[in-house]
Amino acid sequence: MKTQHISVKEIKREWHTLDANGEVLGRLSTKIASLLMGKGKVTYSPHIDMGDFVVVLNAKNIKLTGKKESQKVYYSHSGYPGGFKETSFEQMNDKHPERVIELAVRRMLPDNRLRAKRLNRLKVIANDRNPYETKKD
Repeated sequence: MKTQHISVKEIKREWHTLDANGEVLGRLSTKIASLLMGKGKVTYSPHIDMGDFVVVLNAKNIKLTGKKESQKVYYSHSGYPGGFKETSFEQMNDKHPERVIELAVRRMLPDNRLRAKRLNRLKVIANDRNPYETKKD
């Protein structure tokens, strides 16, 4: 028996729509990361980008377990001396609810050359209006 490898031309991408209303951040992020990598496909190969498009609606209604909603902090640094910034989950969810899910998924994907391409296929929307409805197969 020979192992069959799929070529880049044979990859078929589907569109998945997920609703984040009342979902737990970590559990939803693992589903999204798996869909972006294409791990559920029979022809999965780690060195080929064969994942699907994922649209996440209602990002502002995401939930966290335990005390994380008041304790979770996002850190960033501008690169300049004294450029260290802290942002709480509550502030981030008020200003940029999409970024909460994007950061969680980004950190679950492997850090390699395919990560940026996979993240380009992730579309996160704060409300329930889906602008990508016409893209479905």
